[in-house]
Amino acid sequence: MKRATFLMATIAITVAGGLGGAYAARDDRNDALDIAHAKIGLAAAVATAEQSIGGRAARAEIERHGKRWVFDVEVVKDRLATDIQVDAESGKVLGATTDGVDRDDDHDAID
Repeated sequence: MKRATFLMATIAITVAGGLGGAYAARDDRNDALDIAHAKIGLAAAVATAEQSIGGRAARAEIERHGKRWVFDVEVVKDRLATDIQVDAESGKVLGATTDGVDRDDDHDAID
């Protein structure tokens, strides 16, 4: 139960804190409102992504890919991070990409 609560809090902070800098330049609205375009919830997208490779989600966000809304969920298994794309309408996995470098960590003073 603690893991689920921690995971959902981490995801909520990620979603509310800033989804993709490209959207921030577009207008002043809160990017977390993009969830209104999804037919499935964040928790369902995370569960689907975790089950797809048998790992644990570290972060998730909703993004626009062309005309489609997609949850981008980073899942870790065996010390390997994989970005899993889950369709926000159907809940199906659209693809997966191995993530070799944590690009959000480039400017940290201490790791």
